[in-house]
Amino acid sequence: MSTGAEASPRDRYLTVFGRRPVFEALADRSLHVERVFVDRDLDRELLRQLKDSARSRSVPLRLVPREVVTKMSHNGRQHQGMAADVLVPHMTSTASWLESVGARPATCLVLDGITTPANVGMIIRAASASGIDGIVVPTAGVADIGPLVVKASAGTVFRAPLVRARTALEAAGLLSRAGFELISLEAAAGTSLWDANIGPRTAFVVGGETDGVSGAVGKLVTTHITIPMDAEVESLNVATAASVLCFELARRRSRHGTAELTD
Repeated sequence: MSTGAEASPRDRYLTVFGRRPVFEALADRSLHVERVFVDRDLDRELLRQLKDSARSRSVPLRLVPREVVTKMSHNGRQHQGMAADVLVPHMTSTASWLESVGARPATCLVLDGITTPANVGMIIRAASASGIDGIVVPTAGVADIGPLVVKASAGTVFRAPLVRARTALEAAGLLSRAGFELISLEAAAGTSLWDANIGPRTAFVVGGETDGVSGAVGKLVTTHITIPMDAEVESLNVATAASVLCFELARRRSRHGTAELTD
C-alpha cells in the first residue's frame, strides 16, 4: 500500500478470499472484479463453477500455485484456494485523501489497534451510513480487511471512503500536520460528547478493544470526550461507541450544515 502523495493503482483494490466472498463478489454486478487467482490444484467441479462465474463477468482467471494465493490473502487457512481483486473506488492513501480534501471541512475516523474483524466491519458500515468523509484503516495493528470484515460491513466496505496508512500513528501525524484536531473517545474523559465543541476539521481516534488508544497516537490527541451512560455501565463495545459518535456528528450536520459541528 502506497501512502505517499503519488497513489499507486493498487491503492484502489482490496483482495477478498475464500469461496463465499469470491463467488459473492462475482455475482454482484455492481462490483468491478479485476481478476481471480485460483489454486491450480483446486477441486475440478469447484474450479468449473468458478470459471463459469468469472467467464459470465468477463473476469480474467489465473491458475497459480497454492502458495501464491496464500501470499495474496495473508491467510493460509481461510483462502480455500481462491482470491479476487475487487475495485474499491473511494479507497486511497492518507496523503492522497488529504490532498483531495484540501482546506475544506472534513471529519474522519482513525482506527487504532482494533483487532476484531467484526468490529472493524461494523465501524466501516456505521461510518459510511452516517456520512463520515474518511475511515482510516491502517495495514498494521488493525484487523485485515478480509471476509469477516466484509461480512460485518454487509458489503459496505467496497463502497466506503476507506483511507489507508501503514499505522495509526502515521495517519495521525499526517492529519495533525494538515490541521486536523485529534479527538479520542475515553470513558474517563471529563467532556461529554453531547456538549463537546467539535471543529470542522476533526479526526476521531477509535482505540482498540483492550488497550484503547495507543500511547504514541495518544500524544497527538488534544481533546478527550466521553459518551455519558446510565445504569452503572462503564463502557460500550468499540463498534457501538463509534456508531454513537458517527450519528451524533450526522445529527449536528443536519442541524448546522457540514461546516459547523458545534451545538
